[in-house]
Amino acid sequence: MVEIQNKKIDKKEYFGTREEILSAWPTGEGVSIEEGVKYQHSLPDSKRFAKVLSDAVKEKKVLIQPRAGVALVDEHIELLKYLEEEADLLPTTIDAYTRLNKYEEAQKGIDKSRAAGHSLLNGFPAVNHGIESCRRIIEALDKPVEIRHGTPDARLLAEITFAAGFNSYEGGGISYNIPYAKSVTLEKSIRDWQFIDRLTGIYQEEGITINREPFGPLSGTLVPPFISHSIAIIEGLLALEQGVKSITLGYGQAGNMIQDIAAMQTLTELANKYFQAAGYSDYELSTVLHQWMGGFPEDEARAFSVISWGSVVASFAGATKVIVKTPHEASGIPTKEANLQGLKATRQIIQMTHDQNIFNITELAAEKEIIHKEVEAIMSAVFAAGEGDVARGAIKAFQAGIIDVPFAPAACNYGKMLPVRDNSGAVRIFETGNTPLPDDVLAFHKEKINERAVVEERDPCFQMVIDDIYAISKGRLVGRPNK
Repeated sequence: MVEIQNKKIDKKEYFGTREEILSAWPTGEGVSIEEGVKYQHSLPDSKRFAKVLSDAVKEKKVLIQPRAGVALVDEHIELLKYLEEEADLLPTTIDAYTRLNKYEEAQKGIDKSRAAGHSLLNGFPAVNHGIESCRRIIEALDKPVEIRHGTPDARLLAEITFAAGFNSYEGGGISYNIPYAKSVTLEKSIRDWQFIDRLTGIYQEEGITINREPFGPLSGTLVPPFISHSIAIIEGLLALEQGVKSITLGYGQAGNMIQDIAAMQTLTELANKYFQAAGYSDYELSTVLHQWMGGFPEDEARAFSVISWGSVVASFAGATKVIVKTPHEASGIPTKEANLQGLKATRQIIQMTHDQNIFNITELAAEKEIIHKEVEAIMSAVFAAGEGDVARGAIKAFQAGIIDVPFAPAACNYGKMLPVRDNSGAVRIFETGNTPLPDDVLAFHKEKINERAVVEERDPCFQMVIDDIYAISKGRLVGRPNK
């Protein structure tokens, strides 16, 4: 493999590898970028994801979007049409077999779903259905639709869905590797996603803006803002270099409102800082808050409280959109009715809080300052490791533990940093690993953890971490000891 670097892929190189990508499954045969561009141009502005996001940023409006995907085309259309009246943006969540490039298994799932009369897959197998069937989804709906998945190598999926009219695509070479795969190398996944971003750039050269959204929550479990921010910024820089113009950076709700609002606000501030310092100015930046990604209460009424809490954060933080959870999160794949309920609860909160701003306070400013210091320390180390190249730097940073995602399965993740909540529920660093945080920041983390230890009358310990992981599903934010 060619040494990874943050350099735009030459068109000749892209098209030289394209036939191999398209040959991975029969529906890839004959996929035409030229014809895909023509079809994308035929879509109205109401179906253009980047346009709707750009308008929301200007209007300071929070858009709401569910997760949803089933095996068969007609049933998937029915599901999205059911959600469309309440949602501002729509998803097509891809099944697990497609995420692993197991298209034969996905086809078996389609066939069994047809025989059973209902979906036996946990998402929509877009590669197997192919362009024409995917276009039926775009044509049946009035709102823009995003591809959401979790695929380290999503090149064929991108080729088919871009040509089919989807114009927003989630993921990245880090954020769709570290939380999802065990043995895929970062060199391979970053390179594969550079090809996806180059395809996005090729469409952009033809006047079609396809929104790109790195996956912010990562492992979804006690991820400190500075870790997810650093990865989001790196993936944003990699995408911009390949010609992407519409970027949505995300963050997974951690639970402490002040920290979450600070995280969302600093995400925009820091991304703009690093993008512009790298020489990029012709881009549109938006943000997404993912409602709580950890364990949910089984009781639906309690689950609605968790959903509403995330909705409040999205509203006060000024997120461009919020990814909505359902009251069935604890029990598996939600029904369409539960999905709609989550949307309605979120809509109600966002509308009620739209004109309120109660968080211009000292604690918020202090939290933002900490996040700025942390991200700047990480990014400086990344650039140093890569001798100025962010792609090489990212790979070396993971090897050295400079970037370390808590509880991630990937073998290429260092896995030594350990987070824990402080007494107010904000995520702090219990074990630093090799993350190069400044001494004053580390002292701050230690002080905040010790404050909790005093209240709970126990020494700072790993049991706190375990307690925190299960706390929300048990009705609390901080995992207090049983007394």
